[in-house]
Amino acid sequence: MSEQSSLEYFSVTRRGEIVVIVPNADVEQLPSNVIETAAQVVLAPLKEAPPSLVVIDLSQVSYFGSEFISFLLRCHLVVKKHSGELVIAGVSDRIKELLSQTNLDTIWAIYPTVDEAIQMLGGAY
Repeated sequence: MSEQSSLEYFSVTRRGEIVVIVPNADVEQLPSNVIETAAQVVLAPLKEAPPSLVVIDLSQVSYFGSEFISFLLRCHLVVKKHSGELVIAGVSDRIKELLSQTNLDTIWAIYPTVDEAIQMLGGAY
């Protein structure tokens, strides 16, 4: 069973124990209060029915700031609290460099695509 919801700045798709979150390019310019509101909406279902795998697909985003990094960390904490795994997919070279500079690439596995992430982690989507 697949369940998809589109928020203004995020698309969230859930199939069983796998959730794929796709922020759109507009997150690059969002003020912190809007990211905070969006984060609460995205995180609520993760808290209610924790998935075993969350893939954040950044293929539509070329850059982001500290507010979005905070959002990623909050997602990570919610998922880890329930023994799940969060991974990142579809990163640009610029984001890959940002994740490396902040050492966040040591927290999250990074995959070229969502499909590869799910396949490598043994999921079926």
